[in-house]
Amino acid sequence: MSDALNRKTYLTQNKGDFPEAADFMGIPYVKVDDLRYGTNPHQTAAYYKPASAVDSVIGDMKVLKNGKSGLSQTNLEDISYSLNIVKYFDKAACACMKHVNPCGAAVATGAETLKDVYIKARDCDPRAAFGSVIAFNRTVDEETAKEIMSTFVECVVAPGFTEGAMAVFTDPEVKLDKQVRILQCGDLAKLPKYVGDDTTGCRTLKVLGDGTIVVSEPLLTHMKTVADLKPAVAESKTLGHVESTVQATESQKADLLAAWFINISVRSNGVVIVKNGGTLCVGTGEQDRVGAVEKAIEKFRKYEGKETLQDSVMASDGFFPFYDAVEVAAKAGVTAIIAPSGSIKDAEVIQRANELGVALYHATERVFSHH
Repeated sequence: MSDALNRKTYLTQNKGDFPEAADFMGIPYVKVDDLRYGTNPHQTAAYYKPASAVDSVIGDMKVLKNGKSGLSQTNLEDISYSLNIVKYFDKAACACMKHVNPCGAAVATGAETLKDVYIKARDCDPRAAFGSVIAFNRTVDEETAKEIMSTFVECVVAPGFTEGAMAVFTDPEVKLDKQVRILQCGDLAKLPKYVGDDTTGCRTLKVLGDGTIVVSEPLLTHMKTVADLKPAVAESKTLGHVESTVQATESQKADLLAAWFINISVRSNGVVIVKNGGTLCVGTGEQDRVGAVEKAIEKFRKYEGKETLQDSVMASDGFFPFYDAVEVAAKAGVTAIIAPSGSIKDAEVIQRANELGVALYHATERVFSHH
């Protein structure tokens, strides 16, 4: 296949034979649309929403600009996971999603504008952000739109867009405008966030290789505010009662909570390192915990910008089986960490964190994601 023909396949719809309606577990679904393709151009796909859903956050998105041949399954998945990050923040937030992992995410601090927040998220990993899906929890303004269009992105999704922003996205003089897709999502407050929220219609499905289906509740968290950050505590036969004796600053506590929220949408083993409201680096999909930390730090060193790792914070989606990951993080400059408890070596990990001057907090649950 020639390069030109190969490129064309990514911009051409591969329409499948999917019914207009279907039932699943007694719930009727209606087809929203046939997709451009599934995960790859040779795979057909369509997406459905519950027939009873009204103003669904994703199922009823308004396509303000369609780009070339509409959405793919990969676009929709990245839209979903990026909104799953920004839904947690009361302040302006942005997530840049690529292959269902955030390559960068940020929340406003001080007097930062939405454009500032976008730049923080994008520049965490600018190479990965090329061709990503960008989500916001605020109306996108003209200045932010101009910054977005300075490089190539697949989709931009937000609760709204100003007229000035739409003029930028549809400007025929902008070479990259032909492919970008602009989507207005529904009210993010409708998405469940915390354990105990109404999850009606939000169960997750996993189809296994032989067609077997696993149905589960969505991944939510008990962690709501910085008041839920509890210093790590553990008991050991050899060490007795051990607890974290190092305190994080108030700004670090806010960053720890942000890192935790972002990590919910990172493929495990995952770690997220944050400073001043923005991700410095994300370590994703590693089979071992220390490998995820090493990967994150290695990524940061490729794109060192205005921030440094010194006094940054880190979230780990699973416990530390050994203290090696804490040592690697501390050596790089991380001084506060949140992770779930559960390791038989928790006491040793806490003791080592104290020796290294690292504030260690235990979350209330593990947040593995095997999307």
